[in-house]
Amino acid sequence: MAGDDLTASESAILVVLMAEAREVLSTELRDRYGLVVRKPQRDKLTRLHYVASRKSGPTYALQLDDKGWVRMQSDLDFALRGASALGAALTALQVSLRDRVLARSGCATLAELFALTDVRAPAAEPAGSLEARVVAAYRALADEPGAWVSLRRLRPFFADVPRDDLDEALRQLSRSEGVTIAPESNQKTLTEADTAAALRLGGQENHLLAIGV
Repeated sequence: MAGDDLTASESAILVVLMAEAREVLSTELRDRYGLVVRKPQRDKLTRLHYVASRKSGPTYALQLDDKGWVRMQSDLDFALRGASALGAALTALQVSLRDRVLARSGCATLAELFALTDVRAPAAEPAGSLEARVVAAYRALADEPGAWVSLRRLRPFFADVPRDDLDEALRQLSRSEGVTIAPESNQKTLTEADTAAALRLGGQENHLLAIGV
């Protein structure tokens, strides 16, 4: 991912969205943190698929996207003229989270570490069970059993897993009772990120997962 030429400000936006670990309005970022995400920054981060953005009334809703979570696993450049101490602090924070805290947390990725609820597979499940991790991540993301969860929201929790392996785990899981993987009925609502996260199954592209139906 080197060569994306992220500025210190763009890197800082990714850090804030990682810490929020949810969809958040630009106005809320401004009010809570004094962070103003300008259009060129938003467009660039969206183009790189580091951030998913959508229009929400007069403002935009932003969320760290699949590739954004993966990007957070690599070094970011926070060098900023006149603010070297601030840049050093952010660099130390990111490196420590990735190299020290993550290793001790029992989480496999930063997406899991910053999830609003626990997405780790239950201890009773077989060690390394990818299907168990998928179920645990689904339960953390779903509002209730049987609710639809987009694969776009699920995939960032598996940045440490090859895509083919995750796809196979999803296919195996789809054969289980109470599990449904389906396409989005309103295709007009699909974003590029939704399309990229889709799973080819049953001769069609599927975008949604429900467990407990």
